[in-house]
Amino acid sequence: MTAPGPDVVLREYGPAVSVPLGAAAGRALAASGVLQSVTPDPAQDGHWLLRAGSHVGALRTPGGPVVRILPKTPVSRIFFLLGFSLDPERAWRDDREGTVDTGTYDDVVPALAHAVERRVDAPLRQGVLQGYREVEESSLVVRGRIRESDQIRRHFGRTPPVEIAYDAYTADTAENRILRGAVERLLRLPGVPGPVRRRLAHQRVRLADALPLVRGQELPRWQPSRLNSRYQPALRLCEAVLRGSSPEHLLPGADPLAVDGFLFDMNQLFEDFVTVALSTALKEQGLAPRPQDSHHLDTAGLVRIRPDLVVRTLDGRTPVAVVDAKYKVEKADGRLNADLYQALAYATVLGLREAHLVYAAGREPTRFHEVRGTAAGADGGGLRLYRHSVDLAREPRQLLSTLRDIAALLTRACSSA
Repeated sequence: MTAPGPDVVLREYGPAVSVPLGAAAGRALAASGVLQSVTPDPAQDGHWLLRAGSHVGALRTPGGPVVRILPKTPVSRIFFLLGFSLDPERAWRDDREGTVDTGTYDDVVPALAHAVERRVDAPLRQGVLQGYREVEESSLVVRGRIRESDQIRRHFGRTPPVEIAYDAYTADTAENRILRGAVERLLRLPGVPGPVRRRLAHQRVRLADALPLVRGQELPRWQPSRLNSRYQPALRLCEAVLRGSSPEHLLPGADPLAVDGFLFDMNQLFEDFVTVALSTALKEQGLAPRPQDSHHLDTAGLVRIRPDLVVRTLDGRTPVAVVDAKYKVEKADGRLNADLYQALAYATVLGLREAHLVYAAGREPTRFHEVRGTAAGADGGGLRLYRHSVDLAREPRQLLSTLRDIAALLTRACSSA
């Protein structure tokens, strides 16, 4: 069996790279859908052309090389966006990049592994959280209460064994199972540095009394409380790891050939950041933001539209503005006119005087287009379509300031509605 070659390095939305791959590995990578394009290289037998899209991170196919996708945005900024989306209240108070500690790593998977290990280590240094959990089992001695119906059904009333149920004070809690699941997920990933891998293994030993998660089952549910407050930052990040973009695909009718790794979808991450930041700021202004507020374009209800954010009055009844986030550079060459048509459709369906597009970068911080043929509003103008730019290359404090300015503009829309 041929050993996997060296890592393949792609760049987010970068040019295609020709890579030696077996046919099965190439088909598995194409079926995974995590790259923008995966096609046989017509110029070289046994090679495939790989081009990355919006996903960044690392993945691998058995027998193939590890594919690393480097982001355009600095890794520290990516984890600031992630940390803000997970815990906006803390981020508003402390808008430094240290919201999620990525160490000195400038690649996604090493930074993620380091961040999770640091977050998990902090609460475990104070001891592993324990709690009560109901246990049902067969036993030779009576403990707790006898499950009479199970006793009769399974043993026809004979004893022992006895079907019992009792509350056990244990470390096998939902919180510890989530932490252990995230640690084990990261230990399986390619590209985790040796020192970080050893620290993750140490955390797994600490969490050994928690049962491992079962693949395919829902994550255990936990409720925020005073008792688990020290766990909460770690739990939010670990749930993001376990629910994140972790491709595992099998080709139908073929031998098991998995594509495995961890990837951030920058489209989704930017959308989450913009939505959470604007929602948090708008709530402080007495408005009711509604993320993913679904509507229909047509009267028959056949065409569904779902803006990223609909801003409503405090009672939630009246929409006053709509926002859609776009992880791309706003340009003036006509190629993004479809975004304006989309925003116009949102405003028309909701009966609004304005709609807002928020881009990851652009030529100007804010500008607007006034739509011809629309009735004049209180300000004397017609329907306006705004374009905003949130440059991810800027410092976190500047990013948050830009989002606050956009929230203030949305608040003014409410007062003039």
